[in-house]
Amino acid sequence: MANLIEIKGVTHAYKTPNGPLPVLDGLEIAVPEGEFAAVVGPSGCGKSTLTRLIAGLMKPDRGEVWLHGRLVKSPRKTVGMAFQNPVMLEWRTILQNVILPLEIVAPSMPRKDRIARAEELLALVGLGGFEDKRPSELSGGMRQRASLCRAIVHKPDVLIMDEPFGALDAFTREDLWQTMHELRAKEPFTAVLITHDLRESVYLGDQVFVLSGRPATTQYVLDVTYPGDGMRRLEGLYTPEAAAMLATLREQIQIAQGRHPGPAVH
Repeated sequence: MANLIEIKGVTHAYKTPNGPLPVLDGLEIAVPEGEFAAVVGPSGCGKSTLTRLIAGLMKPDRGEVWLHGRLVKSPRKTVGMAFQNPVMLEWRTILQNVILPLEIVAPSMPRKDRIARAEELLALVGLGGFEDKRPSELSGGMRQRASLCRAIVHKPDVLIMDEPFGALDAFTREDLWQTMHELRAKEPFTAVLITHDLRESVYLGDQVFVLSGRPATTQYVLDVTYPGDGMRRLEGLYTPEAAAMLATLREQIQIAQGRHPGPAVH
């Protein structure tokens, strides 16, 4: 399977009053088309910087970022983004918020088609009947569902998610994990998820990339072999297979934090 995303030897540093602050150092990541990549690592190691590079919102100091075999040099319309804070425009209804990307990237699309597309997604995530509500009238979990719809309404090739479920309670978060699998089944896309939740990375990811401490490089890659018949179910997180994967990831995070006596395993 061809790689849709390729991060090739990316090095980047931020300018500060005290000099350059290195955040990435020769980072290498490849994500095949249709795969779901989860990225974990110590706080401040450059995970969010990675999302901006993939989206074309910034350029690396060295190295290259490729999408669909093309070098990323500027923002890409084929990328959707979802963040921890689902920023919604209060003066627009939920439906109007969801169709906003279509107004920008597909201005010639008939309004009735935009509405039909948004209504289809909202129904898929359980928000049918809430189209005319304002963001403040929805719970945090419902706003995040709407945010996910907005991120994929224009059918992006890549969905980038930066801690989208981090501010939600455990039950809502797990419910949205299942929603993500349902969305992938009906709306195929390649995804990159930044998360601090190792259970989330294993439940959603096909691969989990562990970044080292800053400046980050690719320390370890876990190929997720989810237990069972191939369907992702929450009870699979409580099996010996899942426990072994989580133990490996915890050890790698400890190594990245400099809190583990053992060497990093590549």
